[in-house]
Order: sequence, then structure tokens, then C-alpha cells
Amino acid sequence: MKPKQAVLEISSQSEKPPEKWGNGLEFLFSCISLSVGLGNIWRFPYIAFQNGGGTFVIPYLIALLVIGRPVYYLEISLGQFVGSGVVKAFDMAPILKGVAAGQVLATAASITYYSSIMALTLRFLLASFGAELPWSRCWESWGSDCYDGGSNRTSVGKMSPAQLYFEREVLHEVPNIDNGLGMPNWQLVACLAVAWLIIGGVLIRGIKSSGKVAYFLGVFPYVVLIILLIRALTLPGAMDGIVYFFKPQWRELFNPLVWYAAVTQVFFSLAICFGTLITYASYNNFNRNVYNDIVIITTMDSCSSIIAGCITFGILGNLARETGVSDIGSVVKGGAGLAFISYPEAIAKFEFVPQMFAVLFFLMLFVLGIGSTVGMGSCILRVIRDQFGPRSPPIWKLASGLAILGFSVSIVYMTPGGQFILNLVDFYGVSFTALILAIGELLAVAWIYGVHRFCADIKLMMGIETGWYWRLCWRFVTPGLMFAVLIYMLLDMSALTYKGVAYPGLAHAFGCVLAALGLLQLPGWAWYAVYKQRGQHGSFWQRVRAACKPGDSWGPANVQLDAAI
Repeated sequence: MKPKQAVLEISSQSEKPPEKWGNGLEFLFSCISLSVGLGNIWRFPYIAFQNGGGTFVIPYLIALLVIGRPVYYLEISLGQFVGSGVVKAFDMAPILKGVAAGQVLATAASITYYSSIMALTLRFLLASFGAELPWSRCWESWGSDCYDGGSNRTSVGKMSPAQLYFEREVLHEVPNIDNGLGMPNWQLVACLAVAWLIIGGVLIRGIKSSGKVAYFLGVFPYVVLIILLIRALTLPGAMDGIVYFFKPQWRELFNPLVWYAAVTQVFFSLAICFGTLITYASYNNFNRNVYNDIVIITTMDSCSSIIAGCITFGILGNLARETGVSDIGSVVKGGAGLAFISYPEAIAKFEFVPQMFAVLFFLMLFVLGIGSTVGMGSCILRVIRDQFGPRSPPIWKLASGLAILGFSVSIVYMTPGGQFILNLVDFYGVSFTALILAIGELLAVAWIYGVHRFCADIKLMMGIETGWYWRLCWRFVTPGLMFAVLIYMLLDMSALTYKGVAYPGLAHAFGCVLAALGLLQLPGWAWYAVYKQRGQHGSFWQRVRAACKPGDSWGPANVQLDAAI
């Protein structure tokens, strides 16, 4: 068969991959459930509030357009073209294959603490079914440490029932980890086991099961968000909170910290540069045009964040009015504090069946956690299966092994000092390394493999020309902004603390080892790629140049097309 004929008959004669999505909607909803996660619900509202309120939306949308969408499009196109996991995809630039290896390690670290957050969510979900929400009033065992939200709100040393319930009854949190982490809480361990059973159960049949579950994972959170939004808007004082949230502080536009926060929010909200998107796209049909999918997914992600902000500040506006606090900002907490303290505290004050809204809220968080962890687990399993090829163990064995190993590692977060470790792993194992690896990914695709070659691959695959906007972003704008953010982060970096408490030296040493494990993948794989060229090229620089060229296994997922070109 002539090459031209092979190209023309791609659709009819190409071999189907071992696994693929049942249809395009499965891919779309899977990406939505992956990208719309906990960061949208508890990170965006607080970050926006801290960085100029409504003004923050401007740099956020700009960052979405020049970083979020371009990288999302790049990763989806790359995964669909090569039809493999993230490590094998980097055969396009073997010298930077360490980027992919580091991303898999960061994903592995992420899935452990995401599952622990799911365990906390499940613990609150079960408690919400009681006749009374246990964080709605002070317990006698808390003594004088508890206040009821009245005149004692600003009293030094006093805490709300929601905060005390979370820290003392759920976490049994210790003030520091100088004397160790303590023993795991059996209730949280049981919830963790249930979380991993569900994660493993979804992964156990591969894409066939996770694709079907994606319909629920992608739609249900929006149903709950709309219900909570309607309820929040009907609360007394809600509009005060929403106005407080959107009130612009224009001077903040000139604050570099605001732009740094916008870039990092887009980066982590969309789950880009962690290998998960490449994995999901690898199960697409080779000729699928994903351009519209990119626009839909990134738009849904941004809308989710803004809706979550309206819900959050609508509820907090009501909470401020009910407690007689004039400054709404004083009742705002970030991160886990927003999900497990501020939200529960506000819901407990609902006059109409607060238990129902608590169940809906925590069930939504749990479902969001499933969507994210299934994507992470799929990425890890795909890398293992690519490595072993036809000799790979059955998917059910790999999924079961991942669930058992993930559960075993995640138990550390169920100890009284577990939140210290979660914060440590998130900083050293994920956040610190992610930007460096993301810059490496863009360098691999746009500079080493080449933008022109990559755009030619997109045209070959989808039959569309890549515009100048995408080319400029991939080559200059996106890596440039990411590099600027990295420099700012390094210059602004200070010793890590948790709630103002310093970590012992041993903890920092562990964190440095964790970061080094991810970052040393870069020189390690680069050396290996150059070393493999020793018998074919004479000088060192010749071997380096050869290591920058695509490997023998690189090519399109379509077998006939690969042979033709």
C-alpha cells in the first residue's frame, strides 16, 4: 500500500487501542470531574478574597487564557497523538523524560493526601445524618475553650464549636509534632479504607468503569452547587457577603503577589502538568477534534470557582450577620478550615433542616475527591502498563495493589499530627516541584521537539491548523510566565509552618528528600538518555543532540499512519 493511500484510510483501517472511551462524552465528563475539584471549592474563594476580591478575577482570567488553556490543549493533543501514558509520551524528547517521571511521583504524593481529605469528608458526612449536627453547639468536655458565636467571638483563646469539633473530635490534633505523630484514629482509618475501596472499585475495570462513573462524577457536584447557591442567596445578609467578595480593590492589580496567586490557582485548579490529562487523552479516538472540549472544560472550571465563591461569601455574609460581626473577612478561613470549619459552622445555623444541606455539601466534596483521585490513579496505572507492555498484569491486580499501597501510606495522615504531614507533603512533594516540572514540559514540547513539528502532528491528527495564539503561548508566553512565578516563589520562600507552628529539623529533612526525589529525575533521566547514545556517537555533544531527538518508539497512536510516515 502506498503511503498516501494509508493516510487516506486512517479512519477505516486503523487498529483500535486496547482501551478507549465509550464515546466523547465519557472523555469530556472525566476531564471535568478531574479538573473541577476541591481546589475550586475551598481554595479559589479564599485566594480571591485575599488578593483583591473582584479585582482578582482579571488576572485569573488572563492567566487562564495564556497558561491554563494553552497547556490544557497541549497535554490533551500530546496524549491523544501518542496514545500512551505520560512517561512514554516523552519519547519525543528523551533527554527530558525525567519531567514525566517527576510528574508521576508528584501525582502519587497527591493521591495519598487527597484520599485522606476524602476520609475526613466521609467522617463529616456520616456525622451529618444525626438528629443534631455535632458541631452546632459547645460540648461540656470542651469547657471554657468554646464560644457560642455571641459576644465572645473575639475573645482570646476561644474557638467555635465547628473548629473544636474538627480539631479535637475528628483530628485529635496535637499542637506540634516534636514528640511524634501519635497513633492513627480508628474512625478515620475506617473512613480511609472506604475511600480507597471506592477508588479501587472505580479503577478496577479501567476506562470501561471510570468512563461510565464520570457521568455522575461530572454532573452531581454541579447539581449540589446550584442547590447551595440558591440556598445561599436566600439567606439574610448573603448579598453583603457576595458584594464583599466581588468588591474590587483596583490597587491590587499592581501587586505581583496577586498575579502569582492567579497563576498558581489556574495551574492547580485545572490539574495541568501532572500527567493525568495526557493519560485521559490517550484513550481518545486518534482523529477526535478536542478543541471544543478544551473550551468547555476550562470554562466550566472557572464558572465552578466563581459559583463556589458566591456560595462561600453568601453563607459567610449570613454567618457574620447572625453573630453580629461587622467584618466579614474575620469569619473567613482558607483551605481545610473553609471546608471543615467555616462551611459547617454556617450550615449549622440554617433554620431549615441543616442536616440535609450538610449531607449535600460533604457528599459533593466526597464526589469531587473521587473524580480527582480516579484521574491520578489512572495516570499511575497507565505508566505501569506502558512499562510492562503485553506482559503487564491484569488491570484489576494493578488497581488492587494501588489501593492497598495507597491506603497503607495514607494512614499517616490519620494520626493526630497528620495535618502537619499533609502540609509538608503538599509543599515539598507537589507544589515546589510542580512548576519546575511544568516548565520542563513546555521546553520539551515547544523547544526540543519543536512547536512547528508539534503543530504538524496536530494537523495530521485532527486536520486543523494551529493558530499563532497557541504557538506564541507554547513557546514564549506560558513558559515565560511560569518561570517568573517560579522565581517569585523562590525569592518569597520562607520556612514552612503549619498554623504558625515550626516543623522540627527532621521533618524538613524528609521534605527535602521528597523534593529531591522528584527533581533529581531530571538529571537522572537526562544522563541515561545521553548514556544510551554512547555506541552510536563519538563526542559528548553529539550524544546530547541525539538524546534530544525523538526515540525509536515515538510516533502516532495510529499504527497504519505510523508506518506510512
